[in-house]
Amino acid sequence: MERSDETGCQPEITGRRKQYIVTDNYIGIMIESLRRKKDVLTDILKLSEEQSLLLDDPNLEPDTFEKNVNRKAALIDKLEQLDTGFESLYDKVKEELESNRDIHKEQIRQMQELTELNMQIQATEARNKEKATAKFAYIRQQAKEIRSSQKIVKEYYNNMMHKAYNEPHFLDNKK
Repeated sequence: MERSDETGCQPEITGRRKQYIVTDNYIGIMIESLRRKKDVLTDILKLSEEQSLLLDDPNLEPDTFEKNVNRKAALIDKLEQLDTGFESLYDKVKEELESNRDIHKEQIRQMQELTELNMQIQATEARNKEKATAKFAYIRQQAKEIRSSQKIVKEYYNNMMHKAYNEPHFLDNKK
């Protein structure tokens, strides 16, 4: 039990113990940040899987796809904020975590769990990129064919209009 001075207050925590408490607080904040990051990553994964289904739909409405992309962009912005905060805290405790891995092994394990979720998202995003590229190429091809068809129809219409119009002829019936 720690002694208190004549005012009844705890003596000031010094040196290594103070550093350990501060480091422990930072690690606690980092773990909470990781929990929030995991929630955001899970939501991103769900949207990525939804996006994959949308890209498989031949009747995909552009607005539906755009809404999905916008929701995912908002989550990615949130993720970047969490990453920035996490990295600044990690920089403060990096040395402690590396030098005392055995003491902090549970916290380190929790931090490493996100790697698997990140890998799932990256794989889904890679598949979605391929699907989106193919989908957009297909849409471009359709647009090109429509323009070509419209051009043919227009030329046909113009030709028919010219044929329907007979220029006046002067016939001489005398023999």
